[in-house]
Amino acid sequence: MKPIAVYYATREGQTQRIAEHIAKRLKSLGLAGDLRNVRFCPSLDNLSRYSAVILAASVHIGRHQREMVRFVRAHREQLDRVPTWFFSVSLSQVGAQRAGDPAEKHAQFAADVERMIIQFCKETAWRPKHSVPVAGALRYSRYNFIVRFIMKRIAAAQGAGTDTSHDYEYTDWAMLNRSADDIIKEIKPLSSPLASRSCRSNDKEI
Repeated sequence: MKPIAVYYATREGQTQRIAEHIAKRLKSLGLAGDLRNVRFCPSLDNLSRYSAVILAASVHIGRHQREMVRFVRAHREQLDRVPTWFFSVSLSQVGAQRAGDPAEKHAQFAADVERMIIQFCKETAWRPKHSVPVAGALRYSRYNFIVRFIMKRIAAAQGAGTDTSHDYEYTDWAMLNRSADDIIKEIKPLSSPLASRSCRSNDKEI
């Protein structure tokens, strides 16, 4: 089976860890993941090399990273030709998945997550086949004073940790494993010899 392209945009490194985790999971299931940071690799290779494309980008102050927005705009037509997954990494997803909160709070955070993904789709004029919200992390130790202040206020609004003396990680790694498993299940039938023969037969009939 052809490998999967895993492109990511990260700031403090959590989205990179998420992309690496997905690629590692895919490899454990027998499928290579071609891992790239779009900041250093803004050009997309020939998509005929890949069975699918995974994009992962973090959200900062309500918007996905500009590097990923530019990347998708530049390669929108190519992305439309293959199965795609978009992993949106945000603090809003922390509230959406937190246990014990009232249903209305979960709905509010889920709506925020959906709004940011819709905004990304509008900015890029592209819609992924699958969108997967992922809870990110608070890296207070890596923020400067101003960013730390802003992120503390955002964290308070999202119900995340506000003690700036240490970092917080909210990513659900087991969920990422399940997502990678689902990707394999979806693309394997498309890459099977039987599916290929069926497509050739259909081409002849048409």
